[in-house]
Amino acid sequence: MKKKNLIYGQSGGVTSVINASAYGAIVAALEEAEIENVYAGINGINGVLEEKLIDLTKETKDEIEKIPYTPGAIFGSCRKKLKTEEDFRRLFEVFEAHNIGYFLYNGGNDSMETVHRIALKAREYGYPLKAIGIPKTVDNDLMHTDHCPGYGSAAKYTAISILEATKDLIAMHGDSTQVFIMESMGRYAGWLAASAALAGLNGGTAPQIILLPEVPFDEEKFLSKVEETIVRDGYCSVVVAEALKDSSGNYISTEAYKDAFGNVQLGKIGIYIQKIVRQKLGRKVHTALPDYLQRSSRHIASLTDWREAIEVGAAAVKYAVKDGLSDVMVSIVRDNDYPYLKHYSPVELNGVASAVKYLPEEFIAENGFGVTEKFIEYARPLINGEAPVIYLRGIPVYAKLKRVFVEKKLKG
Repeated sequence: MKKKNLIYGQSGGVTSVINASAYGAIVAALEEAEIENVYAGINGINGVLEEKLIDLTKETKDEIEKIPYTPGAIFGSCRKKLKTEEDFRRLFEVFEAHNIGYFLYNGGNDSMETVHRIALKAREYGYPLKAIGIPKTVDNDLMHTDHCPGYGSAAKYTAISILEATKDLIAMHGDSTQVFIMESMGRYAGWLAASAALAGLNGGTAPQIILLPEVPFDEEKFLSKVEETIVRDGYCSVVVAEALKDSSGNYISTEAYKDAFGNVQLGKIGIYIQKIVRQKLGRKVHTALPDYLQRSSRHIASLTDWREAIEVGAAAVKYAVKDGLSDVMVSIVRDNDYPYLKHYSPVELNGVASAVKYLPEEFIAENGFGVTEKFIEYARPLINGEAPVIYLRGIPVYAKLKRVFVEKKLKG
């Protein structure tokens, strides 16, 4: 029987370890005897539709070995939604033209929907395709997995950043800034904002207030809490999730933009909070928006997160080739907290696609302004260790792929 080729693609917002998953999948695929060629789509599904495919068999081993040390999405990402039957027909024409039997897509909620829909279309068209989802999101909101690759590293960055900024605040609050606000990513859920509490490990100084989207924002209670904290401590350190909502469930701060999947562009909630603190309490306040820094800071990535990212990539190849599975995502199953133990298991994409996992009530502090010890126990193992970084002259060295494109076989 003729061997089939494999396509790997990256989708959605990047993480500091998404390329570690790429590396895990690529190396496993290159070593798999049943796979003929290994390709990567440029800018995710867009590259597949446009036949912009990189032949990874043409890359040197040295550069492939640098892929897991590289931030961003090395093959380019996208937020493309397959909307029409024409999109799917074109996609499968590309698959057929290039003898594709395996499709691995690395992304979050919307990306898992894309994989699920492709798997369903493969069945409808009678096309022999194994489609596997590789989880990735700093938001940590994918269903049916204990956590998501990318979250541990972003959580580590968040905790360290607010710890250091709070140290600055403590030093300056006497006659300068009294309130510091850091805005956190998280389109729907408060997992990343909650990770700021990890700054308190080792006796460190954690933010006194964490505003979570799972807790409706009450301006009066918040301002009272800020004032009470300043009176007690002299300063107040705040982390606010970008998806903060009011009592009616509406986002408090959005921009006039939606992506291809209809997701509202969030942002500037930190500025909103800053304004009400300044106007109604008369306190001097500074705000920071980590934004891309929060999700792509490879230099302090978690070793646990990095290793797991590699492993879920490799597991996806196994599920597709050895186990003959399709329409599933690689799930991380926790077996024990301390020592931290886990294993991987396939879960049906039908239960993952376009769903959201929110912070459970048991992880949220009773007063609504922080998290419980149960959350700390959950999150602490995920930030353990420091992923290795290759430095030269004090600056990290990243992969530089040749990007040899596969010859196009279709028109358009």
